[in-house]
Amino acid sequence: MADTATPTSTAAAAAEVPPPQEAKKATEAPKRWADVEDDPPEESSASLASEEKGAPELDVENLAIDENRKINKFLDEPEDSNIKAVTPWDTPYTSASTFEELKLSPELLKGLYVEMKFEKPSKIQAISLPMILTPPYMDLIAQAHNGSGKTTCFTLGMLSRVDPNLKAPQALCICPTRELAIQNLEVLRKMGKHTGITSECAIPMDSSNYLPINKRPPITAQVVIGTPGTIKKWMSAKKLGVSCVKILVFDEADHMLAEDGFKDDSLRIMRDIERISSNCQVLLFSATFSETVKNFVSRIVKRDHNQLFVKKEELSLESVKQYKVNVPDELSKVTVIKERIFEFGERLGQTIIFVRTRNSASMLHKSLVDLGYDVTTIQGALKQDDRDKIVKEFKDGLTQVLISTDLLARGFDQQQVNLVINYDLPVKHDNRTEPDCEVYLHRIGRAGRFGRKGAVFNLLCGDMDRMIMSKIENHFGTKIAEVADWRNEEDFKAALRSAGLL
Repeated sequence: MADTATPTSTAAAAAEVPPPQEAKKATEAPKRWADVEDDPPEESSASLASEEKGAPELDVENLAIDENRKINKFLDEPEDSNIKAVTPWDTPYTSASTFEELKLSPELLKGLYVEMKFEKPSKIQAISLPMILTPPYMDLIAQAHNGSGKTTCFTLGMLSRVDPNLKAPQALCICPTRELAIQNLEVLRKMGKHTGITSECAIPMDSSNYLPINKRPPITAQVVIGTPGTIKKWMSAKKLGVSCVKILVFDEADHMLAEDGFKDDSLRIMRDIERISSNCQVLLFSATFSETVKNFVSRIVKRDHNQLFVKKEELSLESVKQYKVNVPDELSKVTVIKERIFEFGERLGQTIIFVRTRNSASMLHKSLVDLGYDVTTIQGALKQDDRDKIVKEFKDGLTQVLISTDLLARGFDQQQVNLVINYDLPVKHDNRTEPDCEVYLHRIGRAGRFGRKGAVFNLLCGDMDRMIMSKIENHFGTKIAEVADWRNEEDFKAALRSAGLL
C-alpha cells in the first residue's frame, strides 16, 4: 500500500473531509444506496479510454483473509425457516440432504469439504441448489435469511456451469459494492480451488493504478464478479465478451433492481447478455424484496421461473436479540457505547457500529479515539485501497470495533461479529421520518451469522427515533425489548445474558 498511515488515522482523516459528491444539490441525482455511487457516471464511448481508473487485475491474494486468525472455522447450521418455494408447474425438484446428491464434480466436492469445511447443505442450499443445477436451468428469485448460506448457492451454481476448457467468461455476478464483490470472489476462489476455473474482479480502482481501458486485454477469466458500473464499462468497451455467459447472478438483487439502487445499469447488463445469450440463467438473491421490487423482478425474468420467499415476519433473526436503549442526548450515546457495551462487548467478539452519515462516522470515530479506543471507520469517501485495508484487518481480527455507514450493511460476512450497534437508525433517503426496514434487517444480519448468537442495541434519542423504532417493530410484527436504564450496568449485563453472550 502506498499509504502507510494506520487504519485508524487514515479513516479519521478521510472521514473528516467530505467528498465532492456531498456538495451537490439533492435534486441533481437520486441518492444511491450506502453512501457513495459505485462508479462515476458513464461517459460517451469516445472518452472510455480516459475514464477507466483500473488495474489489470485486483490483487485478491493480498486481500484474502488470514484463516489462522479466525476463531470459529466451522459454520453452524442456521435455524430452520419457513421457505416457500413457487414453481411454474409440477417439477421433479427434491431437497438435497447431501452435496453428493447434486452430482457435483469431485473437484467441487473437495472444495466444499476440505476448503470450506462444510458438512451438509443448509436449508436454503438444500432447496435452491437443485433448482439452479437441474436442466433446463430456469431463472430463480430467491430470498432467505441473512447468514443462511445464500452466497454458497450462487457461487456453487456458477462453478458448476463453467467449462474449464473454454477460456472465456461464462458466469457473471453483479454486486452493489466493491467490498461485497471482493468477498464473493474470495469465496469462489476458495470453493473452486481444485477446479482450475479462473476468475477476475471487476471493480473501480484507485487512480494510482491507472490503466486506460483501451489498453486492457480482453477478459478471458471464466467467472467475473464485480460492480455494475465497471461491468457495464468493460462490456461497452468490448473488453468483456458475454456470448458464452451461461449464468448471470445479482447479489443483493432487491437493491440492484430498485429505483434508488442500480436498476438502469443492471437492466442494461441483463438485456445486453440476453440479446447474445438467450438461454442465460438469471439468479436473483437477497435477504429482502419489497413488494414493489418483487413485482418488478417477476416481470423482467423469463416467464417460467422458480421463486423462494420467506415471510417478512419471519425474517428478523431468531439468534439475534434486539434491544432499544433510550438516551437523553447524543453525548449519552457515546457514553453508552464506552461505559456499558464496550466494557463487555470487547471480550465477546467483534462489533460493528452503524451510522447514517459520513459526518456521524467522523464525529463518533474522533470521540472514541479521544477516549482511548482503537476503532476503525469505513465509508464511501475513503480511497479504495484504504477501504480494502480496513476490511481486511477487521476480517483478520486485528481490529475489534468497526464504525460503518450502510456501505457494509449488506452481505458483509464476518462470523466473529456478535454485537451490532445502531448509533443512528436507518431511514429512507427521501423521507427521514420513514424507516428503511430492509436496511435495518441487513444491518442486524451482520451479527448472528449462520445461527450464531448475537445482540443488537438500537440507541434512541428523542421522539423521532422512538417513532421510527415503533414503525420498524410494526413492519416486522415484533416487539423489541427495552434496556430499562441506560445508566445501569446490570441492565446491559442482563441483556447480554439473554442473548447468550455472557
